[in-house]
Amino acid sequence: TAVLMGATLLSLLASRVLLGHVAAMPIVTAVLVCVFGGLTVWLQDPQFIKMKPTILYLLFSAVLLGGLLAGKILLKKVFGEAFQITDEGWKQLTVRWAVFFVFLAITNEIVWRTFSEQTWVNFKVFGFLPLTLVFAIAQMRLIKRNEIGHKS
Repeated sequence: TAVLMGATLLSLLASRVLLGHVAAMPIVTAVLVCVFGGLTVWLQDPQFIKMKPTILYLLFSAVLLGGLLAGKILLKKVFGEAFQITDEGWKQLTVRWAVFFVFLAITNEIVWRTFSEQTWVNFKVFGFLPLTLVFAIAQMRLIKRNEIGHKS
């Protein structure tokens, strides 16, 4: 965890030196890695480590939905250069991701509380990434349908 924290901070520095700026997503990632990594190193509590994904997923969901309530489309700020879609498309995508993060949080809680630690570790490593990839790919239809300039 400490190595990951150091590597994350070095990557921010490298981005600043090589590119002249640091994008929003790496900064957010670095903050989360350092805060939760620091808590992990400090607490050394296996239950906290198991609950950490739940906390992160709920935090992501709350930030996305809170942004919408505040009239800000945070996904657009982060991924706006990658996808040119309508604000309505961004709102729909934001709600979908927020709900998906709640699903991941609930799934994490069920797995770590009802299965062995080894099963949880395996699911964390080999379950969450494929679920996230399948979900992200499933959003391409919404993105294509809401592309700016797309004719229905």
